[in-house]
Amino acid sequence: MRKQILAVCLAASVPLLAACATTATENAGSFGDSAAYQTAQAEVTRLAQQANQDPLLKPWTGPHGGVPPWDQARPELVAPALEIGLALQEAEVQAIANNTARPTFDNTIAAMQDAGRHLDRATTIFGVMTDNVSNAEIQALEAEWSPRITAAYNRITFNRPLFQRIDYLYQNRATMNLTAEQNRLLERTRDQFVRAGAAATPEQQARLGAINEELSTKFADFGRRLLADESTAIMITNRRDLAGLPPNIVAALAAAATERGHEGQWAIVNTRSSVDPFLTFSTNRALRERVWTTFKNRGDNGDANDTNAVIAEILALRAERAQILGFPTHAHLRMADTMAQTPERAQDLMMRVWPAAVARVREEVADMQAIANRQGARITIEPWDYNFYAEQVRRDRYNLDQNEVRQYFELNNMVNGAFHMANQLYGLSFVEITGTVPVFEPNVRVFQVNDRDGSYQGLFYLDNFARTGKRSGAWMNTYRSHENFMGQEITPIASNNNNFVRGAPGEPILISLDDAETLFHEFGHAIHYLVSTVNYPGLGNTPRDYVEYPSQVHEHWVLSRPILDQFARHYQTGAPMPQALVDRINNASTFNQGYATVEYLSSALVDMNLHHRAEPVTDVDAFERETLTAIGMPREVAMRHRLPQFGHLFSSDAYSAGYYSYLWSETMDADTWEMFEATGNVFDPTVAAGMRDIILAPGNTTDRAEAYRQFRGRDPDVNALLRTRGFPTGETSEQR
Repeated sequence: MRKQILAVCLAASVPLLAACATTATENAGSFGDSAAYQTAQAEVTRLAQQANQDPLLKPWTGPHGGVPPWDQARPELVAPALEIGLALQEAEVQAIANNTARPTFDNTIAAMQDAGRHLDRATTIFGVMTDNVSNAEIQALEAEWSPRITAAYNRITFNRPLFQRIDYLYQNRATMNLTAEQNRLLERTRDQFVRAGAAATPEQQARLGAINEELSTKFADFGRRLLADESTAIMITNRRDLAGLPPNIVAALAAAATERGHEGQWAIVNTRSSVDPFLTFSTNRALRERVWTTFKNRGDNGDANDTNAVIAEILALRAERAQILGFPTHAHLRMADTMAQTPERAQDLMMRVWPAAVARVREEVADMQAIANRQGARITIEPWDYNFYAEQVRRDRYNLDQNEVRQYFELNNMVNGAFHMANQLYGLSFVEITGTVPVFEPNVRVFQVNDRDGSYQGLFYLDNFARTGKRSGAWMNTYRSHENFMGQEITPIASNNNNFVRGAPGEPILISLDDAETLFHEFGHAIHYLVSTVNYPGLGNTPRDYVEYPSQVHEHWVLSRPILDQFARHYQTGAPMPQALVDRINNASTFNQGYATVEYLSSALVDMNLHHRAEPVTDVDAFERETLTAIGMPREVAMRHRLPQFGHLFSSDAYSAGYYSYLWSETMDADTWEMFEATGNVFDPTVAAGMRDIILAPGNTTDRAEAYRQFRGRDPDVNALLRTRGFPTGETSEQR
């Protein structure tokens, strides 16, 4: 009977699939398979004994509730660990699915939360290896094991006896006396299973599984190709080609060349942290064009590292998967569990900002062209000129030189400033314990985090520097999240991973204002997890368009007077940043916002247009060009991430049809910062307590839109975002 009921659900919409699953459960009659249950239990016992002897799988030991064994993380150990870990997780899930006892929250949902711990430890370590210390051996492992790991999780999603138990609990949740947190976990678990295909037919599930495995292979291939292009460098052999560059940047380029075996030369590595400073200060226009072109053409050179074909294959697979699951497009599928909920709502927010941003770019270009004309440059502003002439406009109009600002942002001082912010807002203190626990790279620093009452809160790893084998950008990792549902508190371990350029040995590392804000941004992510009070790890992750909000709001403290007075001190004199310079920075705070907004927003709009269509794009470059033309992209600005190098979209599904989320989150972050400013105290204890208790600590245990209304007393005001960027508010911003 059950197979017959499911058979009629072929190609149904997601709501119908859910209804079909419910009907199947109601007709199931009994649960579990005694023989299968006994077999699975025996396998769990046998495999757990093996796993507990494996260095990558076994429970972490040592202080602080156990720490990752980075000193044992070698590539040759990965495959055996994953083999055992996957088998053990499969046995654990089979034991849950085939339990003959009637489903309860504890023997099904809580048991699922407890399953797979050995595998989680191994994949956490492997993930850090692929992102931070990659090489050919690790890339080969990723290519081999990514689809196998995906297949293992497909088997969980498509395990019909398991879903039968979940659905039974869902249908009977009103009679089960669950806590609010347990009920939310149950509802979200079922929703995630259905959205991933748990209620689909066996034929649909077979195809979905194949698609997911193919995608994981494509993601790894994309990442490998992009990393190869980002590992290249333009070598400078003539000192004259360094004209205009500040000494600290020259030293950083020399250090990069030395790392690559070119002592006495200078290397412009093909990553943003190396390229942006060069484009801002180099007076060699021809070399600026070469550097800019090389950077913007990552993945788009028609060679072995070209990503266009891989992207087209990813898009086709995503479109097919969405249709099988009953969604009109991949964008609808990805946005079903977000605050925005639909592509149209995200598009609406973006288009409220876009016209004003484009208009501002025109003003900025006119200002830059005027300076170039006055200097007799006889040029028309091109994309590789934008940063260079924008810096001159900044100096001319605001008497503000980024090099002058940089002298107050010494990296270690700003790290301490971030720690001070966390202490003043949330009572957290950071005590360095580097050298007492293993690290995966010698320059990684480790800190014990204590709460305001002195109690232990978690660990924080800080990996600040760019190097060969480390992917570009900045990000936060959670090595372990908070939980206590098993009767013992598990404390979090978080890391920040940046790509600052290290200077010559013994020289201070001076970072830009943008770099300082990146540092505080990623630290905001870490704080989010370090203060977590979530009982079940399945509720630790918030919606994609909410998760950037707590990180973005913490950027504002960089230029707050308390941080400036204590930590933004001149690297030579030790004097704090003078108020006159702060005033110039504040006066220029909306300067170049046209460029910054258009650069970001064009990427977000192209992303949404790319995924908000039933027919997948086949010519990626042509689609990018046509979309930019259609939205009126200024020719002097390039997308922050062109499609051939858009790792947010094509190294995983994580931010696909989701790059808009930074803007969605910024609406809340701007509104929140105005709340702090209105108190006259950027460390106002009442607002800070609300941030910790309502915005950060609960994770996803409650609806995040409701949480924001509880915190702010209303929905976020989009005009706060427009004010922050210096754009017109009111009716002008409504124009499409």
